[in-house]
Amino acid sequence: MDNEKLMFTVLLIIGFLVVMNGVQISSMADYVTPKVSFGTSLGGVDLSSITSTAASIATVFPELETATSIEDVINILLPTGTPDYSDALGGVSFDDPVSSMEYLAKWYYSLKEEVKNNDPAIWQRYLDLAATPKGISCEFCCGIGPQGITAGGESKCGCQHNPALQALTIGLMKYTDYTDAQILREALKWKTLWFPKNMIEMGSKLVGL
Repeated sequence: MDNEKLMFTVLLIIGFLVVMNGVQISSMADYVTPKVSFGTSLGGVDLSSITSTAASIATVFPELETATSIEDVINILLPTGTPDYSDALGGVSFDDPVSSMEYLAKWYYSLKEEVKNNDPAIWQRYLDLAATPKGISCEFCCGIGPQGITAGGESKCGCQHNPALQALTIGLMKYTDYTDAQILREALKWKTLWFPKNMIEMGSKLVGL
């Protein structure tokens, strides 16, 4: 199967998942849960020199080094199932990307204000990660580049993708013990779900496919 046909197949699969899982998540309650431990270990990973989405992908998906086909890239970047932090973040699921995005995008505004006003340490940590060009953004639909928020923490775009990615980032900082590298990895997984063609193409180019 050539690359163009494979990419078309991937988009068809994503479209099927969206149609089959179109029920919206309606609950908007804030989830106050104990911090939980889970996620792929990325101990010792340095994010300080990253200035692009491609560099982020290369850094937090080290297994891409073993990819020899676009199928391998898809298997590494495109998540399925339910993440371990689903309950802590309102029931999000990789298998229901649209409803999960809608929930996270709505949650963003109250979650942002809560953390900004009541947890300055997490707020500063969030700014240190997300207010830098590491790919926590909706760059493929709105042209804002790899940085999704301003230095003051305001979303640079009004679409749903960007607030959803920001809520995911803040939520993982508040309700899990993930490191910044693990959080960036999760954000890029969701970004792949919402922009599969762009992210898989970027990952494929990184490994010379």
